[in-house]
Amino acid sequence: IVVIVLTDHLAMSCAMKSLVEDNDRYLKSFQLFLERSSEHKCMQDFIHGILPDILASVGEGKANLNVMGVGSGAGEIDLEMFSQLHLKHPAVTVDNQVVEPSAQQLHLYKVLVSQKPNLDYIKFTWNKMTATEFEKHWRENHLTKKMDFIHMIQMLYYVKDPGATVTFYQSLLDRNGKLLVILVSGESSGWGKLWRTFRTQLCNTEISQCVTTGDIKAYLDSKTVSYQSYKLPSQMDITECFTEGDQRGELLLDFLTEVLDFSSTAPPELKRGVLDLLKTPDCSKEVDGRVIFNNTLEVLVVDPLQ
Repeated sequence: IVVIVLTDHLAMSCAMKSLVEDNDRYLKSFQLFLERSSEHKCMQDFIHGILPDILASVGEGKANLNVMGVGSGAGEIDLEMFSQLHLKHPAVTVDNQVVEPSAQQLHLYKVLVSQKPNLDYIKFTWNKMTATEFEKHWRENHLTKKMDFIHMIQMLYYVKDPGATVTFYQSLLDRNGKLLVILVSGESSGWGKLWRTFRTQLCNTEISQCVTTGDIKAYLDSKTVSYQSYKLPSQMDITECFTEGDQRGELLLDFLTEVLDFSSTAPPELKRGVLDLLKTPDCSKEVDGRVIFNNTLEVLVVDPLQ
């Protein structure tokens, strides 16, 4: 009997698939996450409050700036940053390399650009590739162009080796360039606690799904790379996750665990453990009967290689 129970448990663990394997469900859960969280709002606060000073030093004395967005998604955040860049450097033209593997997201980005007035100062180059494919393309073609500003927002979860990826893109920076990385905070967010507790059960080993800024800072410190960091407090309403069979709750649980159909494929004790942890003060707080998850992000602004 013991053997049967163990085999059954293993089968259930193996039955869990990564959310990124189903692009439609991933995009649906991501969209719901954006609706339920203050993620874009806290990024916009950063873009309007702190980023302008960072951008001021980037373009000093240049008539043209080379910018790259790695994992730019549908482009809303990119265009917010360009509006600030344009305010700081109104006479400057921009070459913008967009690196994004999703055809759907790239299409939405292009539609957004076509609807926005006054973007003639930007030349867009569209690269339907992952960060890793783009790195390979860059090396194979022996490209030597230097970048003034590179941003990697919420995308290092999807590469095999985040440290090596950061180092490669940092190596593309011009001498006053900056690399901007945004991820969930290791120390301050519920994600950090969730991933530390269930890393072995939840985290896809093919990519670095459970990476936080804590990991990247440790890596940069080990290489004695200089960077600045800024916390972006953010939260997300996850109340529906605790109602059995609620479709939106199940989508949010998929997003939180990065597991496809987590509610129906996770072993019962793992599901119970995750839901119990999500309710603890380490992850969430209760406000007016709603469960509000701590989604605090952190920005790292990395200097060029010396």
